Amino acid sequence: MRGHPEKRTVLLLAVFLLIAAWYFLPAIEHLIAGYSTTPRAITARGDLAEDEKATIGIFERASPAVVYITTLQRVVNPWTRNVLSVPKGTGSGFVWDSLGHVVTNNHVIAEASDAKVRLNDGRTYEASLAGASPAHDLAVLRIRVPIDRPPPVPIGTSGNLKVGQKVFAIGNPFGLDYTLTSGIVSALDRSLSGEDGGTIDHLIQTDAAINPGNSGGPLLDSAGRLIGINTAIYSPSGAYAGIGFAVPVDTVNRVVPELIAKGRYVRPALGIEIDEESNRLLSKELGVEGVWVLRVEPGSPAAAIGLRAAHVDAGGNVVPGDVIISIGGKKVTSVSGLLSRLDDFQVGDRTRITIWREGREQGFEIQL
Repeated sequence: MRGHPEKRTVLLLAVFLLIAAWYFLPAIEHLIAGYSTTPRAITARGDLAEDEKATIGIFERASPAVVYITTLQRVVNPWTRNVLSVPKGTGSGFVWDSLGHVVTNNHVIAEASDAKVRLNDGRTYEASLAGASPAHDLAVLRIRVPIDRPPPVPIGTSGNLKVGQKVFAIGNPFGLDYTLTSGIVSALDRSLSGEDGGTIDHLIQTDAAINPGNSGGPLLDSAGRLIGINTAIYSPSGAYAGIGFAVPVDTVNRVVPELIAKGRYVRPALGIEIDEESNRLLSKELGVEGVWVLRVEPGSPAAAIGLRAAHVDAGGNVVPGDVIISIGGKKVTSVSGLLSRLDDFQVGDRTRITIWREGREQGFEIQL
């Protein structure tokens, strides 16, 4: 190459031309082909997958029954003393029957002075409170829809749910109305502390995306039936973290008719006085797990079967009373556990109760 400078020049020129051609090739192609305003041809998709069709069908059938709830709170202007209604929050709900009853969570409407319900077709109605049960985080609103009433959600059962089966949630997360998410049943019979300090039991755990605003919306099975009401999430950030909870429909179907008819839910009772903190101390001190009877109400079911309460003897010593260790064949170890088991029954039901008395177990039939 040292003796042939012209060859080296030709080689360098060829390399330069190749680089230039590579760099300007797209522009050259555009010049040759020209620019077109014609949209590209659409590629045929083919049929939707069967599971996609099923999911679409679930949403199309159920969404007309889902509602968007906005709540207001009355405040007093400190300067003018005028009473104003200001937005308090939003949530979801669903149509329960053809009479205009809408079911939602109690915490969605708690402390609100007014509520408005917007239907799937955009119509909005003022709502009145028909009844509420904070212990179950359930509330029923009533709206008056004169014509073209939305259909109620079909009711399923939560008694035969299996971990792993598909579920679908419809709601209004962050105000984004009529959002569908899907997942599976992650666990059953969970318990969660309520805002009033009580415990909500028998909850369904799901990984279907549930966010603020989803509360009160329906949780559906793959047949489009109601199996729960989305009520809470577990999240350090306050947003979706893969753990949501729903009140099971068997609880809803027991409590809601009572709220509609009476405005409140009366839980079956034994007629005894119990206390969580005292129960914890007695169980730890005496080494017996169960629910300690602190007082028996005269004329109550507990009095009818002869349950004995704790009392103070002549010497000033506290004598422990009976300890309830199971009801309906299910073991109880705490006050909240006993209340949860009683929730499985209705007033007037008969069941078997087992107690620990003076070192041995005894069983009784009792009418709640």
